[in-house]
Amino acid sequence: MDAGLKRDLEAKVYAGERLSRADGVALYESDDLAWLGRLAHHKRTELNGDRVMFNVNRHLNLTNVCSASCAYCSFQRKPGEKDAYTMRIDEAVAKAKEMEDEQLTELHIVNGLHPSLPWRYYPKVLRELKAALPNVKLKCFTATEVQWFEKISGLSASEILDELMDAGLESLTGGGAEIFDWEVRQHIVDHACHWEDWSRIHRLAHQKGMKTPATMLYGHIEEPRHRVDHVLRLRELQDETGGFAVFIPLRYQHDFHDSADGKVRNRIQERTTMAAPAESLKTFAVSRLLFDNVPHVKCFWVMHGLSVAQLSLNFGADDLDGSVVEYKITHDADSYGTPSTMHRDDLLHLIWDAGFQPVERNTRYEVVREYDKPASLAERRSEPQKVWA
Repeated sequence: MDAGLKRDLEAKVYAGERLSRADGVALYESDDLAWLGRLAHHKRTELNGDRVMFNVNRHLNLTNVCSASCAYCSFQRKPGEKDAYTMRIDEAVAKAKEMEDEQLTELHIVNGLHPSLPWRYYPKVLRELKAALPNVKLKCFTATEVQWFEKISGLSASEILDELMDAGLESLTGGGAEIFDWEVRQHIVDHACHWEDWSRIHRLAHQKGMKTPATMLYGHIEEPRHRVDHVLRLRELQDETGGFAVFIPLRYQHDFHDSADGKVRNRIQERTTMAAPAESLKTFAVSRLLFDNVPHVKCFWVMHGLSVAQLSLNFGADDLDGSVVEYKITHDADSYGTPSTMHRDDLLHLIWDAGFQPVERNTRYEVVREYDKPASLAERRSEPQKVWA
């Protein structure tokens, strides 16, 4: 990067000026990762100090049967396939209650676009889950699923959200965003929910008082300019609604082992390489610097591994998601030695080990409990420390 441009960008960041599209592209072109990290860490520290948020949650996927066949997706199955499944409502409740003793605070539910499940299944399952776990917040369904509910029910998204909220819905999830730019999106997505509908549905959710997450799937066939465009669309919507609580860069995954039926469903795997750790850290940093009106940036540790998750806390991220328990969407945990579950104590020590203060939150990013600050460097050097890598 030109030295003069580098000084100008740094001056804008420290002055608190909003960065432009050209600035975002220039930041991605920089190969000075330490410099990017310093700028992003300055911004995250201004917003959140040395605090790192987490929650105790469980991911639950009610069905992997899906009418779409998105090019990057290994999760979806067609009706009748060997490992296709759809949970009965009592089965979903039983799975959710497995973590009741760990003071679970959130259920995170995302599903395939099931071609024959009736619309009424979805509010009914929320009501049953809420009855069984009244203190647990329900963060459920992508905007893509809500648009699918419009199709199968004949109701409007506003009516659907009202009914789901009446059944206990606290927040939508941020999925279905992938990359919004059509140049990329037409090659990776096989459903009808694109930027216009995704933004329409989240705008409605915000108008109804929800705080929702926003995501971006990176590291596949997109270029840095597409990531910048993606963030700026969200930033503009956030200027309008103020309803996004967190931005979550999600690392695109290859299939590391075949499914039970031997099929490889990821159709872009042969012409893609997954983002290396340095690219992930750059993406966190640039996202934090561009998305100046969203309070939090999350590293979903399942998709990045624990070491990169810890490093991301110095590159703009201030949230590590939660305990997760079971995440069927990707196979990352099977290849990197990343656990499938992180209990509260695991998350606390992961954050302390990275040198930050853990703060447990709820779905709306309200503080549940603040924990001790990390031990000083001198104290940590006085005795052997557990290695997470």
